[in-house]
Amino acid sequence: MVLKLYVVSDGPPSLSVRQALALLEIPFQQIDVDFCKGEHMTEEYALMNPQKEIPVMDDDGFFLSESNAILQYICDKYQPGTPLYPLDPQIRAVVNHRLCFNLSTYYANISAYTMAPIFFDYERTPLGLKKVHMALAVFETYLARAGTTHAAADHLTIADFQLINSTMTLEAIGLDFSKYEKVSQWYEDFKKDYPELWKISEDAMKEIQHFNANPPDLSHMNHPIHPIRKIKK
Repeated sequence: MVLKLYVVSDGPPSLSVRQALALLEIPFQQIDVDFCKGEHMTEEYALMNPQKEIPVMDDDGFFLSESNAILQYICDKYQPGTPLYPLDPQIRAVVNHRLCFNLSTYYANISAYTMAPIFFDYERTPLGLKKVHMALAVFETYLARAGTTHAAADHLTIADFQLINSTMTLEAIGLDFSKYEKVSQWYEDFKKDYPELWKISEDAMKEIQHFNANPPDLSHMNHPIHPIRKIKK
């Protein structure tokens, strides 16, 4: 049975898993979840992921959510020892750290500023922007101290995918982060060195740009966490 991946077309976590599967040449069936229609909020979807978040992987009945866990799983199962997720304990520890950093700090602060106000009743505030710059400054420090060409090593790892797609949302809303020279160089190098992988991110960026200019009406959605934007009829 071919591996199935339930994704949202412009969601950074979904993009990262798609990029890993593409690079590892792992066959999979992509199932697009319509976020705006709330297809992830159904009880049927909750059977796969009670968190009702996207993506979800179905590997012959083994359901796994959380994109970090999915990335780690597909590397370990389908190509153990791949440079994308090295076996060396120290290198793998750095990869795991960058994944945790993205989840807890980098994507958390960036997406709250870039993505959440597009889809839900949030505003981009000076405090939110300050948190974005704090996250960028920390990442800049990590890159400077490590002295590596990529986020966690001198080669591409799954950590790059997550951090690239978080950073992509900044470009999508036109936020200038060029003063973070090492982050900017790493980001531009990814585009240049991995054009086929970047195409996955770029297509999503165009969708985000469209939604940023034309926020969708999600007033029909009963989201358990995020406040729904009131639409004037």
